[in-house]
Amino acid sequence: MLRSMYAGISGMKGFQAKLDVIGNNIANVNTVGFKKGRVTFQDMMSQTTSGAQGPTATRGGVNAAQVGLGSQLGSIDNIHTQGFRQTTNNPLDLALEGDGMFALEASGETMYTRAGNFYLDSEGSVVNADGYYLLQQDGTSHIEIPDDAQSFSIQTNGTVNYIDATGATQTAGQIGVANFSNPAGLQKAGSNLFLNSENAGLAAALRVPESAGTASIISGSLEMSNVDLAEEFTEMITAQRGFQANTRIITTSDEILQELVNLKR
Repeated sequence: MLRSMYAGISGMKGFQAKLDVIGNNIANVNTVGFKKGRVTFQDMMSQTTSGAQGPTATRGGVNAAQVGLGSQLGSIDNIHTQGFRQTTNNPLDLALEGDGMFALEASGETMYTRAGNFYLDSEGSVVNADGYYLLQQDGTSHIEIPDDAQSFSIQTNGTVNYIDATGATQTAGQIGVANFSNPAGLQKAGSNLFLNSENAGLAAALRVPESAGTASIISGSLEMSNVDLAEEFTEMITAQRGFQANTRIITTSDEILQELVNLKR
């Protein structure tokens, strides 16, 4: 069989994966804290028909002759660029401006997120939509605001202040931010959550916001997805045309095989 047919099949598979990632990006264009994906390709091993030869006293060198055998999926990267900020004026909506992630904990499991849409539960604890507790800078304590608090505010350095029943200002704690040397190494766990991995490079302890290159916290705002619709539609057109071109390779290869079969007539 013709090698071009199998090369076309491999190209179709790659562009199918690219379209899957693009579709997921577009579906999450309005998802809070979403980080878009990107697909890269690699060429497969090549079949060598003749090897390279070095120059001699009577003849110059000859390059190797190789025929490529198609393409394969190289990587699916998570792009952790800053998303645009949307103002909500809700004091429990928090946006991170810079590097880092909120640390959440439930049932002894720690997860990380850029989605800052938090709520108060019946006990006054700050939780996300799935009930995960927002962790303080010490990495173990939760942020709790008493029931008798008249109002509260969250500073850019993560300090949570509230006005108690007597009118005095009290501190409920300080939000910690997790830093990663390679945030692209995090694993998506769904529900806007990320899991640590061996290649993410999690810092030993949660950091204080606005210190040592850590993000600052903007209360009353949300970080939206970093998906650019114009870019995604352009990539979708490219993937569609690439898929069509590879189907054309298969069709042309099939026509050549048909001609070979017809030689016997």
